[in-house]
Order: sequence, then C-alpha cells, then structure tokens
Amino acid sequence: DLATALNDRGQVRYLRVEFAAAVQDFTAAIECQPGFEVPYYNRGLVRYRLGDFDEAVKDFRKVLELNPQFEDAALSLKQAILDKEEKQKRGY
Repeated sequence: DLATALNDRGQVRYLRVEFAAAVQDFTAAIECQPGFEVPYYNRGLVRYRLGDFDEAVKDFRKVLELNPQFEDAALSLKQAILDKEEKQKRGY
C-alpha cells in the first residue's frame, strides 16, 4: 500500500543521508495510515540523529502508544531522553 511504499522510500533516503526527504516520506506515510507505527519509529530515528530529541521522543512515544511491544522504540525513547538531558547539562 501507499503508506508502506512511502516508508520504504524514506528508509532508502535515510540510508542515503537525505534526512529532510526521509522525514517528508515518513510523515506522508503517517498521514496515509496514522495507525502504522513503523514510520513514526523511522522518523524518530532521523530526528534523533539530527539532535532533535524533543520530536524524536514524541515519535517514539507514539510508536509505543500504537504498539507497546515495540522494544526498539522503547530503547530509542530511553536513549533520546538520556541524550536530551545530557545536551541540557552541557548547555547546548
């Protein structure tokens, strides 16, 4: 379906380090199928990598709302929170 295709294209763009385009694809996949947790997770990973910890945390929390058993999302959420706290401690 379209949401899966957009998510897959986003993953390709992520691997090509085309982060803005990847986020657009993941967001479009979410808009097509709001209950599909995978694009939230993937978008969270990109946002995390860009240092946008607040938005990454939101995405990982949404994944866990949709699928509480998504272990990678739980681990990524914990890491994003820790890194956000560390960033705040360092003042940037």
